[in-house]
Amino acid sequence: MAAVCQPRRALVEIPAPQPKIAARMRRSYLEILSARMAPSPPPRGRSAAASTKRVPSLDLPIAGLWTGRLEEQCEKMDEHHNPLSNQQLVQLIRSLILVEQSQEPRILASDLKYLQEDLQLKKANVYRSIPYSRFGSNRDAHCYRKAYPHLVAFKVSCQEWGQVLLRNEDWDAVLEHTLMAWRYTSELPQWDTTSHNALREQCYSILAANCLTALQHYHPEPSRGRELLRRLRTSRLHSQSIVPCIQELQRIMGCADDSSMDAK
Repeated sequence: MAAVCQPRRALVEIPAPQPKIAARMRRSYLEILSARMAPSPPPRGRSAAASTKRVPSLDLPIAGLWTGRLEEQCEKMDEHHNPLSNQQLVQLIRSLILVEQSQEPRILASDLKYLQEDLQLKKANVYRSIPYSRFGSNRDAHCYRKAYPHLVAFKVSCQEWGQVLLRNEDWDAVLEHTLMAWRYTSELPQWDTTSHNALREQCYSILAANCLTALQHYHPEPSRGRELLRRLRTSRLHSQSIVPCIQELQRIMGCADDSSMDAK
């Protein structure tokens, strides 16, 4: 029996692809983003003025200039120093305010309250920075590292304000500031490691140098001289750096030695 051959079916012809319709083409992400960021045309009529008042302008060249300057200063600071904490920024702003006030010498000549408050704040910040919840000593190296930035701020305050008073040639205020800062320096914490007390000795040396410079230009009255000499001798209990100042004041007052002055 012969096999029955079925006729082969013709393949269906595939039509040519139709061109895409332009209205239905998908836009790329960049095209959509650029279209959204493009400025829209301003409205017409009364609504234009109203929309202008309601929407604030984002074009702030002054703010951008300030931002650029701040970023530049921060980059320079980061190159050499660690970023400042909030407490250190408050100290910096307060110091800048005091520097602005120092432009008026009569304020400092009449009242040293501002300088005393500044020293009191710097000393308090030193003690606030020391962690007291410790099993060991709170005067060890770890606590010293915590208090070190505030110790440096205290030293800078002693140095800078002494220089301001010297430039104003207010010699009696220099002596008062020296004795006042000397007392606050003696109240700073004593550290277990001897080398960590170097900042305290540096403060003593700075204050003694300011005091000696003032005594070289200042000749107090006898009553004022005796009072200063008594206070300087008391300061000698904290550091021997004040000895040249005592000797200079004795020379000014014509005292041969300490015994002659004690007799008075």
